[in-house]
Amino acid sequence: MASVFTYDPDPPRVSSPWILPHDEAKNATEEGPTTSHKTDVQPGLLSEYGVTKLEAEPQSGPTEYKLHLLLRPRRVFKRMSTVMSGSKSPQSQEHRTSKPPTPSPAASSQPRQERLQHLTTQLLWRLQQSSPYHASSSKELALPKLPDDSVDLTAPVQLSKLVPGLEESRGALYEIGVSDDGTLIGLTKDEMDESISTLRVMAASLGCSVEVLRMVIVGEGEWVESVELVESHTKPVGVTRIGKLWVAEALVLPNLGFIEEQEAAGSSKSPSSGIASTSAENVAVTCRGSSTTPQLRVTFTGPTTSGKSSLLGTLSTGTLDNGRGKSRLSLLKHRHEVASGITSSIAQELIGYKDRTILNYSHGNTESWVDIHNYAEGGRLVFVCDSAGHPRYRRTVLRGLMNWAPHWIILCIAADDADTAHGGFGATSSAQDILGFAGAGVDLVKAHLHLSLKMNAPMAISITKLDLASKTSLQRTMVKVLNAIKEAGRIPKILQPDQKQHGELNEIPMEDNLKVQELLKGISQSRTLTQVVPIILTSAVNGSGIGLMHALLESLPLPPTPTSRDFVGMALNPEQPKCLFHIDDTFNLPASYGALVTNGKQPDHGIVVSGHLRFGRLTVGDKIVIGPFPPEGDDARGSTPEDRPSPGSYGLSISHPSSAELARIAMKNAVSASTISGEWHDAQIVSIRNLRLPVLALEAGQAGSIGLMIHTSSKEQDSSEVPRIRRGMILAVPSKHMADTGLKLQAASGFTATFDDPEIESLAVGSFVNIYIASIRTVARIDNITSQNGDWGEAIATDDIEDIFNLNEDVEAGAKALVGKQRSGIEVSLELLHHREWIEMGSRVILLEGGSQDKSGLEGFVGKVTEIVD
Repeated sequence: MASVFTYDPDPPRVSSPWILPHDEAKNATEEGPTTSHKTDVQPGLLSEYGVTKLEAEPQSGPTEYKLHLLLRPRRVFKRMSTVMSGSKSPQSQEHRTSKPPTPSPAASSQPRQERLQHLTTQLLWRLQQSSPYHASSSKELALPKLPDDSVDLTAPVQLSKLVPGLEESRGALYEIGVSDDGTLIGLTKDEMDESISTLRVMAASLGCSVEVLRMVIVGEGEWVESVELVESHTKPVGVTRIGKLWVAEALVLPNLGFIEEQEAAGSSKSPSSGIASTSAENVAVTCRGSSTTPQLRVTFTGPTTSGKSSLLGTLSTGTLDNGRGKSRLSLLKHRHEVASGITSSIAQELIGYKDRTILNYSHGNTESWVDIHNYAEGGRLVFVCDSAGHPRYRRTVLRGLMNWAPHWIILCIAADDADTAHGGFGATSSAQDILGFAGAGVDLVKAHLHLSLKMNAPMAISITKLDLASKTSLQRTMVKVLNAIKEAGRIPKILQPDQKQHGELNEIPMEDNLKVQELLKGISQSRTLTQVVPIILTSAVNGSGIGLMHALLESLPLPPTPTSRDFVGMALNPEQPKCLFHIDDTFNLPASYGALVTNGKQPDHGIVVSGHLRFGRLTVGDKIVIGPFPPEGDDARGSTPEDRPSPGSYGLSISHPSSAELARIAMKNAVSASTISGEWHDAQIVSIRNLRLPVLALEAGQAGSIGLMIHTSSKEQDSSEVPRIRRGMILAVPSKHMADTGLKLQAASGFTATFDDPEIESLAVGSFVNIYIASIRTVARIDNITSQNGDWGEAIATDDIEDIFNLNEDVEAGAKALVGKQRSGIEVSLELLHHREWIEMGSRVILLEGGSQDKSGLEGFVGKVTEIVD
């Protein structure tokens, strides 16, 4: 499993040692030297700073002291005012032991190329010190190309691609001309210029830029310089030179594309609004990158105690379970989950595949998701979500099915029938054990199975706990599953596991791979990915079927790349944005990242959001809008569905407010979209992670996290409170049409959806229901139900099943008999009660009646949004 020490939420700050201790409080909000941006660095005198010596260099952290960065031997001085008589010369100080990880020997003892490589590696380590995430491994660094002696060092330096892992680095601070103990030694002007040019070459090879923050005169030196006399055949004559000694402070920052944008904007205003000219005048930026490895998103769902977490733990760690939940321990987030064995939250894991090789935590030196990304290049990544199954946590169940927009749903059903299971370790609990006497007659397997089939999404079924099942209980479970699949008009395909006992699998067995390839032929022959439902019998204890599950995850077909016209055409929805990102969760972003986009001014509010990119492409530096927020004047931190506690009733996951409160909220939402102010906020992207891999761009259909700086208005700048971003909001880039016409995204106060299930007419107009759309979960009121013309076909009963291992022969004929008459939809108009939401036309919606008599809490209706009410 991934190490918990790979992430540091509060990495060392980039703080200048020139700031005296009594000035730290005054500069606390300035986040160190990043606020010292100037158009030109003016030389200063040492007396202006009130210091004669800096603090000793810290062994760890983002600050580095260097006597010089010359790639040649330094000149010998006769006298230096900064070196006391009788002390060691600067040349001798170079040979003393340096700090980890890479020693920096004297320039005279190393070839230029080798010395530059050591210095660049040391710079990379200092940059990583200020990053919250330390990658456990990185690819081999490209050695920077050294300029020839005849090349002009002032010529533009081509920036290489930013090294992965440095996107969130806060930079590294270099004190040049300073010894390790903080003594200000100094360099002559030509040596300082050459050292800064070397630092620019080092930084450019890592995709970073250099900004000189201060130049300080610390003394003077005297040296002998050889000079050849004009028209003289004598030997060179030594001439004594006297010059000033300089110390420089330079900040190395990852170049995310902001510098060029700010300079372009600053050039049209005034010179004082730009970055210091010494920071980027010699910089040219290369293209941005994104992950190109195909990524499949899968959700494990099913009743509680059906073995979902144990199966995922075995798949992701390669460790078999001991029958008591050993393999799932790495997935559990809360202590009560470990104590009770009941999952209450969503856990995610990443598994890679390449040429039948399984890339999980048991592979090589894999310690994090970044390692899996590196090993899986040219193969496939599978992002797996494990959700809860207890009726008490039905919100988590539906969140796993909707929020991350999974490409495939894998329904886990225990093979040991609940009515006949023994009460030993690992046995599946019955509905009455879970719900008490209220659970009598409730079939949790049937509830999860029917909900998954109603989703009309690609689906596979894993029959778990095969080691505990008797022949009778397995047959009962299979009969229930196959009947439900055929009644839904789908075709089940059973993949029979071998009888071998598998230990830790490092490679997918060839026989399992061949079985899955035969299955894929049937899927390709069907018109849609939803027609065929693979069924695999597995056991996380003895490893039966684990190889088949890996083979299935490696080979499941991916849907086409999503576009903005997947649901409805552009003619029906002209206000579709260029890019759309659904927010599933939020985290705080350190304010120091604001220096990358605010040009050293007071940082804007920062936050990290996670979710998936519905369509479009987002890159670091993009200017986006985020919302919808409540109208100005409302309490943005008011009561929301996410904030409300779950009630004691298992059939209701949102405690409904009183009628008076609902009426007040409805009146608040009943305003024209054009009159709402503050509904959308401007923001800028400062970092992107695709499944924890630092990237510069997120492609359509990919999941990840995005670091944002939210731009606040002038009257809000004095407030330190970050605007509340909640689950269900979106990030969007307005389309060119919207930008040209001045249109803004319009949030919805209600919508109309079409459902195929005729039982939805049993709902009462005016009743309250829970709705789920993408990442949105909220309460709505039914305004109207309209039945369209058409007859409903009657389902044909399936034949009795005699032998579960001989079902594939007649299953296609049975499925073809399930064709009824043409169905027509039922339109339901709903009014949102808590917040205005941005809803995409044609998106899937799940409607559940609060307080339903079905104690499973999953008896609902699945439809599509056909109309939006502004």
